[in-house]
This record gives sequence, C-alpha cells and structure tokens, in this order.
Amino acid sequence: MNDIYDDKGFSFQDMVNEDTEFIPLITSDEDDVIDLTKIPEELPILPIRNNVLFPGVVIPITVSRDKSIKLIQEAYDSSKIVGVVAQSNQEAEDPGKEDIHKIGTLGILLKVLKMPDGSTTAIIQGKQRFEINEISQDKPYFRAKVSLMEEVKPMKKSDKQKALFESLKELSLKIITESPNIPTEASMAIRNIESPAFLVNFICSNMNATPELKQSLLEEVSLITRAERVMEHLYQELQMLEMKNEIQDKVKKDLDQQQREFFLHQQIRTIQDELGENPLEQEIEELQKKAAKKKWSKHAEKHFRKELDKLQRISPHSGEYSVQLNYLDLFVELPWDEYTKDKFDLKRAKKILDRDHYGLEKVKERILEYLAVLKLKGDMKSPILCLYGPPGVGKTSLGKSIAEAVGRKYVRMSLGGVRDESEIRGHRKTYIGAMPGRVIQNIKKAGSSNPVFILDEVDKIGRDHQGDPSSALLEVLDPEQNDTFYDNYVEVDYDLSKVMFIATANSLGTIQPALRDRMEIIEVTGYTLEEKIEIAKRHLFPKQLKEHGLKKDQVKMGTKVFEAIINDYTFESGVRGLDKLIAKVVRYRAKQIAMEEKYKVEISREDLNKILGPSSEREMYAGNDVPGIVTGLAWTQNGGDILFIETSLTNGKGRLSLTGNLGDVMKESATIALEYLKSHPQVLGMQQEDLDSKNVHIHVPEGATPKDGPSAGITILTALASILTNRKVKKYIAMTGEITLRGKVLPVGGIKEKILAAKRAGIKEIILCEKNEKDVKDIKPEYLKGLKFHYVNKMEEVLKIALI
Repeated sequence: MNDIYDDKGFSFQDMVNEDTEFIPLITSDEDDVIDLTKIPEELPILPIRNNVLFPGVVIPITVSRDKSIKLIQEAYDSSKIVGVVAQSNQEAEDPGKEDIHKIGTLGILLKVLKMPDGSTTAIIQGKQRFEINEISQDKPYFRAKVSLMEEVKPMKKSDKQKALFESLKELSLKIITESPNIPTEASMAIRNIESPAFLVNFICSNMNATPELKQSLLEEVSLITRAERVMEHLYQELQMLEMKNEIQDKVKKDLDQQQREFFLHQQIRTIQDELGENPLEQEIEELQKKAAKKKWSKHAEKHFRKELDKLQRISPHSGEYSVQLNYLDLFVELPWDEYTKDKFDLKRAKKILDRDHYGLEKVKERILEYLAVLKLKGDMKSPILCLYGPPGVGKTSLGKSIAEAVGRKYVRMSLGGVRDESEIRGHRKTYIGAMPGRVIQNIKKAGSSNPVFILDEVDKIGRDHQGDPSSALLEVLDPEQNDTFYDNYVEVDYDLSKVMFIATANSLGTIQPALRDRMEIIEVTGYTLEEKIEIAKRHLFPKQLKEHGLKKDQVKMGTKVFEAIINDYTFESGVRGLDKLIAKVVRYRAKQIAMEEKYKVEISREDLNKILGPSSEREMYAGNDVPGIVTGLAWTQNGGDILFIETSLTNGKGRLSLTGNLGDVMKESATIALEYLKSHPQVLGMQQEDLDSKNVHIHVPEGATPKDGPSAGITILTALASILTNRKVKKYIAMTGEITLRGKVLPVGGIKEKILAAKRAGIKEIILCEKNEKDVKDIKPEYLKGLKFHYVNKMEEVLKIALI
C-alpha cells in the first residue's frame, strides 16, 4: 500500500471526515524558528501521495509500509524532524528517487498513533521549505542532504497587499458558506488567522485542488504571487459551487413539484371515487360497451380483451397508459365485419355515371359488369382497377360517382410524393407518436369495410432509405392476399378483400411492374372537341354559375363560344384548363353586374378577346411546298399533337446530323431510317454511291421541347426519301408508326389522341400500321368524319401513298 495523506476532512469540499469532528491545528506564526543544530545532517524523507504539506499547517498522515512506519518511529524517538515530499508519480506503489519532487516541507512530528488495523498515523506540522540536494540513502527509507529555502516576502505592507489578503479570506469564507459539506466551524478557523503567510499556506493545504497544483504553489517562493494564484483558483471553485447549487435547487424544485402533483392527483382520485366519477373507470367501461356492439372475429375480440386487461394493469400516470388507450380506441373504432349494402339497380347506376361524366364508356361498362356479377352471385372479391390517362379527364372524380352508383362509402388517399413504407403499413405502437398506416386510417374514416377506395396518383410514389411504399401496396392490391392485410400498429389481420380499390395514374412507365400486374388497367383517353363542348355545357358552366352566385339569365354561352375557347385558348386532353377559363368568363360577368355596368347576356367570340386576351396559335398543317418536310403525329401528357420533320442535304460523306432536343429512341429511329434507305437504294431508284456522297440533317422544330419515342419512325423515313428523291409529300397527310431495319411498320400507342390532334390541325389523311386499325374502331364514327385512313405493313407502301 502507499503512504497516503488521510485528510478528507480538511479540503474545502469536505472539511470534516464522516467519522470525526477534527479541525486542523493553527499556529500563531508559521515561521517558528527551528534549531538548526537539531536538524539531522541527512534528513529522513517521507513521500506522501495525494497532498502536499505547507509550512505552518498541521495534517495527519497514515502510513502502512514497513519502511515508512520505521522512519516515523525512529524520527519520533530522536529529533522528531522529517522531510515530507509529495510524489510526482501518483501511481507508484513503491516510489523511487525519480518518483518524488525535489522541493518539500520540513515537518515536526507532534503525535504518533498506532491504529487498530496495524497502520500508523502521524500528526505533522509543517515548518519550512527545503530542496533536496542529494539522496544519500534509499534503504530502509530515503535520507537526503537538503538546503532550506527562504520565502520572499514584501518589504513593506501596502494597501494593495492588505486588500489582497482580505479578499482571499472573504472568498474562503464565502466558499465555506456555499459548500454544504463544510461545517460552519471552519469559518472560525479562517477568521482567527492573522499571519498573511500562514493564511495563504492554510488555504493552499485545505483547498480542493490537484496535488500537482498544490506542489506548484509550494514551489512558488513569492508570497504575493502565490496568493494571487490561490485567489484565481478559489474564484473558479466558487463558480463551480454556485453552478452545482443552482442545479441541485432546480432538481429539488422539480421533485417537490412532482410530489405535489402526485399528492393532488391522489386527492382528486379519492374524491372522484367517493362521487362515483372516476374517469379512468369510465373510459374502460366505454370501451367495453363499444366492444359489446362490435361485429368482429373471435381472434379480434380475444386480442381486444387481452389489450384491455393490459390497460387496467398500467398506472394512469405512466406514459404507456395513453399509448395503450389510443390503441384500444382505434381498435374498437375500426369497422370490423361492417359492410354497407350494395345497390343492384343497374339502370340507376348507369344513370348516375352518365349524369356525372360524359364519355368514359369503358370505365362505366366495367363498373356495370361488376354490379351485374355481384347481383347474380351475391358475393365476390372487388375488382382492383387502374384508370390511366392524361390529367383533367375525370379519373379521380369518377370515384365519387362510382361510390354513389354502387351505394358505398367513398375515401381517397393521395400517394403523390409518399416515400415512407410506414405510410401504408403503419408504425409499431412501441414507438412514440406511432399511428396506423393511411389505409387503416381511411377505412376507419369510411366507417365500413367495403368502401370505394381511390388510390390517387399511384404513379408518383417515391422511395428512399425508409422503404418502398409501392412494394407495401403489393399486399393491399392483391386479391389473394388482402383479406389478411397486416398493419404494424393494429397487429391483427384486417380484411380488405371487399374494398373496391380504384387507382389513378398519368403514366404507367413509373409504376412498379409487380404492382401494375395486380391491377386491371383501363385507359381513359382524352376528350374530343365535341365531348369537351358537351362537358362544358352539362357540367362546367352550370358549376361555375353556382359557385359565383349567378343565374342562368345573367350570362349565356353558346356552342361556338365554347368551341372558340377550346380551340384557341386550351391545349389539353382533359378539361381542367377549360374549367378555369369558363370560371374567368363568369367572374368577368359577376364584376359587370356588381359594378352595375351595361352588358349583353350572350357572350360573343369578340368578348373572349377582351376577357381572355389574344388567342394562342395552335400548331396547324404547314403545307408541302418543298420536299423533305413531313407532318408526324405525337402523343404528350396533355393529349395529341402534330410535329414537323424537316430535312436538308449537303455534299459530304454520308454523315447524319440531328437537332431539335431529341431523345435516344428518336435518334435511333433516324439512324434506322437512313440505314434502311442506304441498304435499299432501289426503293428510291438511286445508287448507294449517291447516298454516301450526301450529308443529311434532320431537324424537329421547337427545340426547347424534349421529344422522344419510336412513333416518328415512318415520318423520318418519308422525309429522308422526299429530300433524297426531290419529291414532294402529298397535301394534308400525316403519319405515325415505328420502323425496323427490314422496312416493316410496327404499331404505336396514343392513337385516339393523335387522330384528334390531326383533325384539329386540318389533316385529311392519316397513315397507320395495320395493327392500329382496332384502335381506330374504338373511336366513335362521328369523330372520324372527314378523315381517310391508310393501313400499311411495309415502308414501300408508305412511300407509295405519301410521295407525289
């Protein structure tokens, strides 16, 4: 064991040992004259750990090593003088010469006590500093030749010095007051010290500081400098004490507040028990009453009873209580095995669908088919439909009409921008703020287990590190799995097989293939001009009159005006933009009425220029005045459109240049077209050398608009054939189709939108792949009046028809 300084009771943090009431002895003057003749020539050296002895200060030192006990006994029996030196290496069990400091304090043994555990405690009073010159002996204990050190004191006592020592004393007394571990008697000891040097040494010895700091203060020969350093340390200690006390006071106040609240809660509970109004019991009784009325499976009921018993065992003051209560509230509110009765009047259903939506025949037909089978069979799994088409064609609003026609509740969930899988499946209820997924939330909101459930914008689901929501939807939209849908929060399988899910999307390309496979895709194409006019008359215009508070006799719009708005001011497949423009016209009339201006009831085409501004130029057929320009048909998210393929020739080495912001697929179509003509020059009546000596430039106007897809293949090839043979293209003809290197023409999509765009642009003849004929037959004959169709399989047929 080490010889240690056993003075826990003397630091400013812990002035008194728990077992003693010991106060250090104080001398009137720390510089008592020592008889130099009594100092041994070789001074016995006692290393101590964890403290430093200062001149004038009395401390107890407990030693347990045999050599240290021998040193104490021999010194006490002779001169009673020892040299006390602090260890520089605090970890050394048996310190050597290199483990002790060179500067220590000469001490007088005042008393030696033998302790019951075999150790020895010596009461030592420091007298004077010394410096070890040489270690002359290290066995059985250290002996050394030393030289005494004089302390540098100020020659004159100034007011500044007096203020310094008074401040030191006041600061020490303040620390004693602030510290709860220091007895008030310690302040008496400080007040009774008159010697400045002893005051500094006494504070150095007893303050809460590391042995290294105390040793550096012992080695400081200037009393003023030492006092200033002590003052600096005491300021830091005082700040730390005040901070600790502040924290402890705050904690005590918080605990007191909690105890007070607990006591008040107990009183409230006792009063409520006396009055028979315990809200906790009322909550549980209410849950039990709701549960008694529920239609649910035995498994769900068993789970509810188990969770309710768990709630009764939880303390109401626990945070878990509210979590469990919220869970049971949701569980009992879910419409387990509760279904609305379907209405099987098919004629009424058809009437409602036709009333709310003009066109959309395929969708209406599919809903009526479902109702017919349900009426005959009595029970079947609901279909999972996906309405796919451009914006504004009525996909989302169709859900409300279907719900009314079938007689079911209606709920809608927007999936646009959803990135977290837990939005579908929910969170585990162990998490703070956990909640069920949006599927279960909407089922609860509907109040029945067989609503019409709209999954809006299913093509715009995102994904990130938190999971893939579209993968979570696989279970929801699979008729073979969704009768046991598992939500992480509910923790019990829920039957979704009777829910009629209707998804909506603008594009199928971004929908996960497995998810797309689970849905019945119904394409909702854009409206024709005639359909838009009817929709405006039947739905949009009456709706805007109602929303703006106008009567039918205050504003009227004829067919020609609606046609002008559609043709000159909108460019879309749907009617959302048309609705906004009609609203603007109605608002203009509302302003005229409110300001009591004169107006004509009928809105004219001239009025449109004033209300809506100049009309936007629609892309129209540009003619065939020069070879190399061909009209193509394109599909966009806003509907169909026409585009022009322009070509030019220069002398060169057969190089192909492409401009017009074209995508990779369209560039490939241009390359295929040119290579087909080079490999089949006889189609043009040319030699291959003629083709190799020309550079070809293909441009598609409106360079700021990105263009891609294979459907311009036959248009590009026709343009190349026209410029290479210098033959013009037939007037008022447009075309669309994909080509191969063998010269075959393949079918493409978006036929209805492309045909409607061609009709709007004044086109009279359209070239299509033979396999697209079925798409044309799906369009009402009245929309095809004035159009002639040419169905082809090979490029030679296209060139025969198109080139003059």
